[in-house]
Amino acid sequence: MLTALIDYDSGNLHSAEKAFQRMAREVDAGDVVVTSDPEVVRRADRIVLPGDGAFPACRRALLDVPGLFEAVEEAAITRARPFLGICVGMQMLATTGHEYSQTPGFDWIGGEVVPIRPADPSLKVPHMGWNDLVIDNPHPVLEGIGAGAHAYFVHSYHMAVADPGAHRIAHVDYAGDITAIIGRDNLLGMQFHPEKSQADGLRMIANFLRWAP
Repeated sequence: MLTALIDYDSGNLHSAEKAFQRMAREVDAGDVVVTSDPEVVRRADRIVLPGDGAFPACRRALLDVPGLFEAVEEAAITRARPFLGICVGMQMLATTGHEYSQTPGFDWIGGEVVPIRPADPSLKVPHMGWNDLVIDNPHPVLEGIGAGAHAYFVHSYHMAVADPGAHRIAHVDYAGDITAIIGRDNLLGMQFHPEKSQADGLRMIANFLRWAP
């Protein structure tokens, strides 16, 4: 078994690599590699797409690596390998992003990435730090995770899911709902950083590595 963490210069992958490698050892899920090689991605059994920064810049950086997006799409959509997008890696699954300019996403899960606008003006943006998950729909990635589990967020935009009843797995309250986890079929996205979310985040990583959609 091989899990590929996609490297397209979108941020420091060190903490994600260490967390996924640790949990892969614990659940006997094979090897975890950081790669920008399309051939490695095509061979992988699981795909993880992280992302730090602005939506347009991350999308451009991914597409600028020859053949990389095509390999990710082939693995996730054509071959239906388990896929996890993290932070901006989740946001890019949407139809459209509105950070700085209107930018097309992958349109794998319908929705738009829009600014966080808390109803309480005393709450700051970016939404940064710990918040409690509210589970909307059951999912194998949440096995052993109860309501109120903590997750670590750093973001100013979030995904307004077109069909939350079908595709929103969890949200958090920040003077209004903010999407935390999305999914359909073999696709998952987490707005927070599971690798920085202590025991609950590590459990979700382990659940993803065992997930067989």
